[in-house]
This record gives sequence, C-alpha cells and structure tokens, in this order.
Amino acid sequence: MREGFVRCLSSEGFHRMAFVEWGERNNPHVLICVHGLTRNARDFDFIAQAMADRYRVICPDIVGRGKSDWLKNKALYVTPQYCADIATLLASLAVDTVDWLGTSMGGLIGMAIAALPGNPIRRLVLNDVGPVITAASLARIGNYLGSPPRFDSLEDAENYIRLVSASFGPLTNAQWRHLTIHSVRQAVDGKFEFRYDPGIAKGYQQGQMMNGGRDVELWPLYDAIHCPTLLLRGEQSDLLTHATAQAMTQRGPHARLLEIPGVGHAPMLMDDAQIAPIRAFLLEN
Repeated sequence: MREGFVRCLSSEGFHRMAFVEWGERNNPHVLICVHGLTRNARDFDFIAQAMADRYRVICPDIVGRGKSDWLKNKALYVTPQYCADIATLLASLAVDTVDWLGTSMGGLIGMAIAALPGNPIRRLVLNDVGPVITAASLARIGNYLGSPPRFDSLEDAENYIRLVSASFGPLTNAQWRHLTIHSVRQAVDGKFEFRYDPGIAKGYQQGQMMNGGRDVELWPLYDAIHCPTLLLRGEQSDLLTHATAQAMTQRGPHARLLEIPGVGHAPMLMDDAQIAPIRAFLLEN
C-alpha cells in the first residue's frame, strides 16, 4: 500500500485529497473505490488487496474525511465539489478508462460521473445505493452527522462503532478493530474523535431542506448511465429498497442485482463471499 494526494480546487482555493493505492503503479487497469458519507479510504483495504493482482486500485479520502483536508466553507461539501475533485484525480492517472466501486455516497458520485458524456467509467459497481434514497434513511443519517461523540479510549470508540454500524453485518473482531482504528484519531487532549469534519452536515442539511424531507429521486441520472453495472444491496437496507433495486434492473444500464443476506446499509466488502462476485464482474471481457 502507498499513500499520496492530489491538489484540488474549490471556489475558496486549493485543498488536498488524500488517497491510498494498491498494485503496480504502471498498471493501466485502474479501479477507483469511493467510500460512504462519513467513512474513508481504508474501508476498502480488504477488497483492494484482493484486486491488486489485476488492477491499480486507488481509494481516495473524499475531502473532509480521512487524511484529506477540511474545507473552510462547509457549504461546499456537496456532490459537484466531490466530482470536481475526482476529475482532478482521474486527470493525474493518464488512463483512458477506469472501473468504479462506490459505497453509498461513493456510488452516488460514481453515478454522477458515469451519467456524463465522455466519462471514463468502463464498469460500475454500486454498493447499496441507487436513484431513490429513502427519507427515513436520510433522517437517520442526519441524526448523528453533525455532532459526533468523542471517546476516552479506542475500546470505547469500537463499542460505539459496533452499535451504530450494526447494519454492516456480522464482521469479525479483527474487522471491527480495523474499522475503528481507521475511523478515529487521537486528539491533542488524548480523546479519540472521528476522522471526518462535522461540518459536512451543512451541505447535507441544505440538501435535505431543498428536498423538503422527501425521498431523493435521481432516475434521470441513473437512466443516463450506459456502462455495465453491478448493484449490491444489503437485504435489510433502509437506504436502498428492494423495489428500487428491482426497478434498477429494468431501466437505465439494467444493473445486475446481488442481494446480500444478514446485512443492512451497507455491505463492507471485507469477506470473500462479498468480494468474489465483484471480482468476477469486473474481470469479465
């Protein structure tokens, strides 16, 4: 694993977007893996290692998360800024096409890019997200987003993460510890705090207000996608309903659907049973 960054531009100046990468740097076959709203690049360590024999795997920390800079203007934590940052990353790679794996928010960013004319996405994997995002899931996320707790110890942080992230499914103790280590950092006062800017709640809340607390519907975006698409859905997901997932198989790119039992929002892609079908899809001719 290697670490790097690209310098991206917003209306307020430049900021750094960090990333980790796996596999041979000169491999022209690139897989971009993008995390969820409050998550970070290290969520993909397991699948990145599994794919590094065939791909150069690049996992960015979207601005405001992980090791990337925090924006001064919190209203810029929105999808157009994220897409612009990804465009900077893609330009730095000097490749014609990439494959994309996006969990939740990372899938929305992938959809936004894949719907554009001349986009470089060859194959798209959407992990528990689609063109309809339920109002109930948006409200649940909004309840914790802007005021993350702080912890006296790493153990306290892990206990909290296990509780609020139970929908990730039956992870091993080592997997929960991996998520915890990369989800929090130790502050100067010795407390442990999450590795994301609480200010991302501002952009999120603006979107909620504009939408009036209703489901978010993005069907025109989805219908503009033409690349082969694999859709993963946690069987118990409150963000992507079964009905929406089924509809996604009938329109737009006619996604292939794989529902994962015993998991809600979202599958963490840490075990072979979840990784294998993604690998098979991406490596098809």
